Amino acid sequence: MTDIQGKTGRKKILLGITGGVAAYKAAELVRRLGDRGIEVHVVMTEAACGFITPATLQALSGHPVYTDMWDGRIANGMPHIELSRDKDAIVVAPATADFIAKCVHGLADDLLSTLCLARDCPLIVAPAMNRQMWEHPATQRNVAQLRRDGVTVLGPDSGDQACGETGMGRMLEAVELAEAVSAFLEPKILKGRRVLMTAGPTFEPIDAVRGITNRSSGKMGYAIARAAIAAGAEVTLVSGPVSLAAPVGAVVLPVQTANEMFEAVKKHVAKADIFIGVAAVADYRSAAPRRHKIKKTEEEQLRIDLVPNPDILGWVASRPKPPFCVGFAAESRNLDAYADDKRRRKKVKLMIANLAQDAIGADDNEVSLLDDRGTHRLPRAPKDLVAQQIVSHISGLLGRNTRKPG
Repeated sequence: MTDIQGKTGRKKILLGITGGVAAYKAAELVRRLGDRGIEVHVVMTEAACGFITPATLQALSGHPVYTDMWDGRIANGMPHIELSRDKDAIVVAPATADFIAKCVHGLADDLLSTLCLARDCPLIVAPAMNRQMWEHPATQRNVAQLRRDGVTVLGPDSGDQACGETGMGRMLEAVELAEAVSAFLEPKILKGRRVLMTAGPTFEPIDAVRGITNRSSGKMGYAIARAAIAAGAEVTLVSGPVSLAAPVGAVVLPVQTANEMFEAVKKHVAKADIFIGVAAVADYRSAAPRRHKIKKTEEEQLRIDLVPNPDILGWVASRPKPPFCVGFAAESRNLDAYADDKRRRKKVKLMIANLAQDAIGADDNEVSLLDDRGTHRLPRAPKDLVAQQIVSHISGLLGRNTRKPG
């Protein structure tokens, strides 16, 4: 697995857990952050220990959990100073109304609040509370002041709450928080760039109930969208039918057919600095889709006339002033040869190739990056980490490209 890294190595965060029922989500958050290569150290308030045990968080993080301002495990006796000194951020999740108020007014009566006051790294809070507490003018004033003080506030969300009510105040889910924290920590190597992407399959109707499609899950495309957003890009994602949550921060344009995808790309391509065609676009569609279901009979053979779909990547790359174009090639054999032939024919700067039988629907991937300098192989890894490496490679190639964002 490739870790998220900056100039100083692996990213580290201090995860603060306060006394709200959403503390149970912290266990999954630790695991999700670890999956993204982020090292997590945990500090808990006394109230948090009433909802989830330090032993659980220690087992998941692999590091000691701290709860006491006078913890003797810190050599100089100053955990309220030392625990945050080598961290890239402090993340408080859940952040209760009480804890948010402490941060606003500079109160420091326990280890976590003191760490937040004595920090020299960014602070991120994920509010979690009953809807009346969230909507109370005092809480709204406090959250507004946190933002003015430069604190990043993630959420909350609306939904069912432990008290049995429904409304704003629910903490974001662990997967959403991990995505947002990971994006916050990423170097903004695509800041100012506008990325237009396609992802997922297309569905070409034959009749009212049948169609031509493929097995693409959209996971790789959505991972690249998340990585581009984390790198500071503005992302517009034209997506075929998938069962995936929209990447936080992306403008998602849902489509069904290749022609719908093509029209969406044509509408937005003029403003794009980078075009990434990840979608598995069906090569053919029915020449005359039937309005009603075709009835099956014993004697007849069904014949369907197929016509080619538009070559979206080829069209974008052939524009007079094309964006920086990246294509995908999913092959079942002769991977590098077929992919490089496709790159040269379509005249794109970068072609990303993988074996379809090893990648479709999987959570990990192994790819080759083909550009004018040759073939660069990325080892099998979770798709989110592969996506980060792809975005880094694109950024490096852009450094030698004359087209600038504008």
